[in-house]
Amino acid sequence: MSIETPCIAVCMINPQTDLCYGCGRTMPEIARWPRMASSERLAIMAGLPQRMADAGMDVPKPRQKRPSRTDATS
Repeated sequence: MSIETPCIAVCMINPQTDLCYGCGRTMPEIARWPRMASSERLAIMAGLPQRMADAGMDVPKPRQKRPSRTDATS
């Protein structure tokens, strides 16, 4: 089972904003993430780009999904 995540593997907290440079989540959100309901994760994820923009942070592009072997052979 996969968990929705905005993580792009750039895991550093901006000391001025207390937001992750990579995803825009706070440390408490990151810590609680695996225990959150899907609806709560999706609601937080929906607001992350604006949260980061409001904090003057660059909003990273989402990770690209790697093509599966079946995608490559089709």
